[in-house]
Amino acid sequence: MQALLRYSNMVDGLNRLVGKYAIWLILASTAISALNAVVRKAFNVGSNAYLEVQWYLFAATFLLFSAYTLLNGEHVKIDVVYGRLAKRTQIWIDVFGFTCFLLPFCTAILWFSVPFVLKGYASGEMSSNAGGLIRWPVYAMMPLGFGLLFLQGTSELIKRLAFLKGLIDDPTEKVVEKTAEEELAEAIQKLADEKAAKANAT
Repeated sequence: MQALLRYSNMVDGLNRLVGKYAIWLILASTAISALNAVVRKAFNVGSNAYLEVQWYLFAATFLLFSAYTLLNGEHVKIDVVYGRLAKRTQIWIDVFGFTCFLLPFCTAILWFSVPFVLKGYASGEMSSNAGGLIRWPVYAMMPLGFGLLFLQGTSELIKRLAFLKGLIDDPTEKVVEKTAEEELAEAIQKLADEKAAKANAT
């Protein structure tokens, strides 16, 4: 079980890292959307590529963050009954859910999406829209996102089984820490401060 817990810690670390950097995709999508709107209104110039890259970034954000969201216990739950049950009963329900639903679902998506991505890559499939983008990079977000979600599902399953054995504290207990949005705001502020310091130095 200790080896499995080490694996769980590595998976958690991986998805924390992905969540830390993937949030920049939201900023990029917002900036591209705003720039595209300004150019269209001011210069009456536009491109389907700008629109599609926004969709690509949104898809990447949604899929890459699914594992990070599971790690932080932020997926929507209908807990009218679940929330009133004893903690060990809740954990057993989670074990059942991960084993019978989440992991098989992720496996099925991976099984069907990997050949789909490889086919798109081999054919060089392009968007049917004029000036559109190549499609395989956004297709690749499916197996990547669900692969990370599968790994996080195994990590959560391991942690719950370890809790039932009395080896670790409650894995569903949230640790108060900075949100991804707060980390992004701090990173932007740090960049601005560094830029201002360089400007003052010159």
